[in-house]
Amino acid sequence: MTELKPELGRFGVWTFGTVKPEQAVEIEKLGYGAVWIGGSPSGDLEYVEPILERTENLTVATGIINVWTASAEEVAEAYHRVEDAYPGRFLLGIGVGHPEHTEEYRKPYDVLVEYLDVLDAAKVPTSRRVIAALGPKVLKLSAQRSAGAHPYLTTPQHTGEARNLLGPTVFLAPEHKVVLARDAEASREIGREAVDFYLNLSNYLNNWKRLGFTEDDLAKPGSDRFIDSVVAHGTPDDIAGRLTEHLDAGADHVTIQVLGGWDKLLPTLTELAGPLGLKG
Repeated sequence: MTELKPELGRFGVWTFGTVKPEQAVEIEKLGYGAVWIGGSPSGDLEYVEPILERTENLTVATGIINVWTASAEEVAEAYHRVEDAYPGRFLLGIGVGHPEHTEEYRKPYDVLVEYLDVLDAAKVPTSRRVIAALGPKVLKLSAQRSAGAHPYLTTPQHTGEARNLLGPTVFLAPEHKVVLARDAEASREIGREAVDFYLNLSNYLNNWKRLGFTEDDLAKPGSDRFIDSVVAHGTPDDIAGRLTEHLDAGADHVTIQVLGGWDKLLPTLTELAGPLGLKG
């Protein structure tokens, strides 16, 4: 555990894939502090420097590098390359895969610990890495072996429980999905499309059950109650209020995933900037 938390501002942007540098420029202008590159991006980190080159203070983070598909040695080498060129502007997010989607699957916790050992040996500092964590065991590991946790597809309730478990000094950056639309049914449909994949994965299902969701809630395509909990929708003020609940529950930084296509990304972030209190 480190003494100083990463400084990413209150809100960042999570994208399924790499944003274009020109999009990152606009995101920074709006006042968002970080761009999180999601979808198990490659360990070479070649997508990081073009964004950092075009921006001034924006942090680029990975959300997350999959420890099953990217070697720790490659990631460590790439980390140092980026850090040398752009000191303090990259945050390495790593996480384990899913039993349902990994051949020769081993105990995830053990694989994650081994990966962290390699990063330690390669002198990747704990202060510049975070771990995707949902359950108590990996949340505790994130406090012990990294700057903190990057939970995905959670709720403000989970954020509060994670904060209580981690204590006040550990970085906590949950992700939350949003659909900027007043039509609740249409918004839920978009949300269901995004969440459908995860309703097959035991680690997410177990986490949602710990939060009080029932088998009926989690049966495909997901109850309205469940979808509304993990996908914020409505007006900009409605969505900003939901995202701020994570901060009130103890998050340091909230990563916003805009659903509905790349063409919705910048317009939605622009509409949210004011209600979120950003300079944009």
